[in-house]
Formats: sequence, structure tokens, C-alpha cells
Amino acid sequence: MGVAALTLLADQISKRVIMANLKLGESWNPVPWLRRWVSITYVTNTGAAFGLLPDRGSLLMIVAIVVVAIIAVYYHHLAAGQWLVKLSLGLQLGGALGNLLDRLRYGHVIDFIDFKVWPVFNLADSAITVGVAILAYCLLRSERGRAEGPEMAPNSSHSPHEQGKS
Repeated sequence: MGVAALTLLADQISKRVIMANLKLGESWNPVPWLRRWVSITYVTNTGAAFGLLPDRGSLLMIVAIVVVAIIAVYYHHLAAGQWLVKLSLGLQLGGALGNLLDRLRYGHVIDFIDFKVWPVFNLADSAITVGVAILAYCLLRSERGRAEGPEMAPNSSHSPHEQGKS
């Protein structure tokens, strides 16, 4: 749960810095030669990630609350050795809480990372995306391990008398 707390804290601090220093719609380029590819642009989003489902804030708040509850319950049922899954869930939980807090507080999400060829997003969106990617990797790795099954003992199909003869 420490990952979730750190993710939430970083997300909320970054959004407050943006709101305190930029006007809505304003861009800032800390590295001028990167302006062509990336900038910091203060925008709001009433929809889901990347502007999907605009003006569906109430529905998205309900979905976020359900997702947060499911992640929190599932997290506590994981074995101690599943640190990568716990990391992924912490990132997703922190991100979901960050965007949920924005919706509750402002009625929209604060976005500011602008790669020009992609919709503007924030640290919470990034944490959710990375968390989902890590979880997908863990699930694929787990499925692959199950598909391979336990290793068979060598010569297990031979009778004891045949094993010594070769």
C-alpha cells in the first residue's frame, strides 16, 4: 500500500503545482528544444483516460470506487512473495484514487503531460497504465507456467526393469 500512497501523493502534488503555475489551456516548455514533441499543458478532462466518455463523471466516479474496492480487497489476499503483482496493484490503486479525488473535488480530472500526438494525461493515468502492463505481464507469465506444467521425471514411462537397460 506504500506504492499507492506514494503514487497518490506524487499525482496530487504535480496537479497542484500545475494549477498554481499555469492558466487553463496554457503550456510551458521547461526544455525549449523539446517543444515540438512534449510540453506541460494544463487541461481538464470530464471523461475517462484520454478523453473517452466525456461528461460521464458520475459514472466514472462509481466505476473508480468499485475498482478501488476490488483492488484493496484483492491486494490483501496476495501472498508475500507476489511483490510484482502488489506493485502493479499499488500503482493502479494510487492512480485511481488520484483521479477520483480530482472528480470529487473539481468535477473533472487535471491533465498536463502533453506529447502532442497523444491526448494530454497525468501521473495517475501513467501509474494506472504501467500497473496494468505489469499485471498483464504477471498473468501471462503465470499462464505460461501453467501451460508448461510440471516437468516429467526422465524415463518415467519405463518399467523399473527397462530403466537399467539401454
